[in-house]
Amino acid sequence: MENNTNLIQKEPLWRQDFILITLVSLFTSLGFQMLLPTLPVYAKSLGGGNTSAGLVIGIFTFSAILIRPFTGQALDVHGRKSIFLAGMILFTACVLSYIWAPSLLVLLAIRFIHGFGWGLTSTAAGTVAADIIPKSRMGEGMGYYGLAGTISMALAPALGLFMIDRFSFNIMFSLAAFMVMIAIILACLIKYRNVTPTRQTLSLIEKAAFRPTLVIFFITMTYGAIVSFIALYASQRGIGNIGSFFTVYAVSLAIFRPFAGRLSDKRGFDFVVIPGIILIGFAMILLYFAASIQWFLVAAFVYGAGFGTVQPSLQALAIILSSPERRGSANATFFTGFDLGIGLSSIMWGVVAEVTGYSLIYMLSLVPVMAALISYVLLGRNTRTA
Repeated sequence: MENNTNLIQKEPLWRQDFILITLVSLFTSLGFQMLLPTLPVYAKSLGGGNTSAGLVIGIFTFSAILIRPFTGQALDVHGRKSIFLAGMILFTACVLSYIWAPSLLVLLAIRFIHGFGWGLTSTAAGTVAADIIPKSRMGEGMGYYGLAGTISMALAPALGLFMIDRFSFNIMFSLAAFMVMIAIILACLIKYRNVTPTRQTLSLIEKAAFRPTLVIFFITMTYGAIVSFIALYASQRGIGNIGSFFTVYAVSLAIFRPFAGRLSDKRGFDFVVIPGIILIGFAMILLYFAASIQWFLVAAFVYGAGFGTVQPSLQALAIILSSPERRGSANATFFTGFDLGIGLSSIMWGVVAEVTGYSLIYMLSLVPVMAALISYVLLGRNTRTA
């Protein structure tokens, strides 16, 4: 433990490249998150209904999942910079193209291509961050790096809605594209790691990352239940102002991400992942019984503590278990599990809601929570940083 502590003190985290990649993640996430609540509204303005509004989100996730494995391989074979910049340029072009979408069908086609841009950008960003963060501080570094997404989650949706309410969709799209343009400029200043392709880099899936990927797949099934149905569930119970749920959730994430990362570096991943999974299960129970906004907010804080503890730790674990030559594929594998958990569960919980109503979704969410805990424990324990 003493050697690990000395190593942590010797290896600086807040170097120029780490600050740059964190800022890049912040600005790309701002551009991304501004679109989440506004594009379904835009789809309806083009003549779509509730189904088409849902497709705007679903088709994007589908294309991002499709491109991630190929992105991981390309990062490991061709290097980081060209893939990263290409993803952000494609992302920006698609956001600007929304301005000229003449119909719902064209909007969906652009959205599908946009998913490719996001899959390239987000996978490359996580890989670049993993290259920059010292291995002995990987958990802590991923925790701080993840704060960029947390901040954007707290600010950008409200900003996007404000822009379309006070100005127009075109102004909002222009601002979102401008955010990503800033990210492109900052990304050009990063010193990227040179890659040395090996025979192993020819595989699209990183097997060493399977354990954390399986666990995050089950964990994000609970997030799918929240992001898809929490507003409808609260409305059914006569509770307004449910937007504060996500504010409390974001604050909790911001508190626990860095703390959990440092703890995993010092005490090992078991010490934070297992309690984090248990906290997520407890949050699901709280939501099942919640009958007032106060209890919803308590559940939001507990869920943020659990998710903010588990997600960066599992991502760091996926990277540490993989060789440096396979970091791109490791990140791609991990985020494929992340996206699949949200996408598949949103459909699954929708079927459950039709049959049982909203409240039972959160009690049934304990099933993937238990699956996550069992998978984590049975597939190997006590993995520590070197």
